[in-house]
Amino acid sequence: MMKVHLKIKRFNPEKDQKPWWGEYDVEVEPTDRVLDALHEVKWNIDGSLALRRSCAHGVCGSDAMRINGRNRLACHRLIRDEIQNGQITIEPLLGLRVIKDLIVDMEPFFAHYRSIMPYLINDTDPGPRERLQSPEDRARFDDTTKCILCAACTTSCPSFWARGEYVGPAAIVQAHRFIFDSRDQGAAERLEVLSDANGVWRCRTVFNCTEACPRGIEVTKAIGEVKQAIATGKI
Repeated sequence: MMKVHLKIKRFNPEKDQKPWWGEYDVEVEPTDRVLDALHEVKWNIDGSLALRRSCAHGVCGSDAMRINGRNRLACHRLIRDEIQNGQITIEPLLGLRVIKDLIVDMEPFFAHYRSIMPYLINDTDPGPRERLQSPEDRARFDDTTKCILCAACTTSCPSFWARGEYVGPAAIVQAHRFIFDSRDQGAAERLEVLSDANGVWRCRTVFNCTEACPRGIEVTKAIGEVKQAIATGKI
């Protein structure tokens, strides 16, 4: 076991005038996750701490937060990899309104997601079997199918911080997944959405999004491919 000092940014809009830092000492194993340390605080020290988590296995994406200044999933990060001089600093994601403590309002994020029509568009009759696709056609968009909508990429983006109307990296990644799907017929509609003032052209290729993605998606590459499709009219 080892002692870890957690410095957690707290804010309850019902009683706090401004955010404040809660500081807690917990005993955990080096191979425990940051989420386990947060559970120690929540369950044994201060039950008022608010955070999101569900599967705790990096699948649902609900426990995205800033850990030592970088967007991460708390269930992904081991204590031994995050501890710095005996301390770990934890904050809510940037760019979204804080509801309480580490919980942010995800509705603007999901509104951008819905705007790109994240579903297969194809009104033709598939016949008695499913719509077949070659391995090569599948490989064209395979990387962007891995998105878990955790918002780590979008909330790491300076363009999103500056202008919340920007559709953001995650929505573009989701659009990419369908734009380059050979079975889909809605590419033109999605590219029109993404070509407006708050679409892909607000991306400044900072690469924060790629670094933040817990699934290793090449986010900036996908955004570049969408930009190229808009510029050339070719998919």
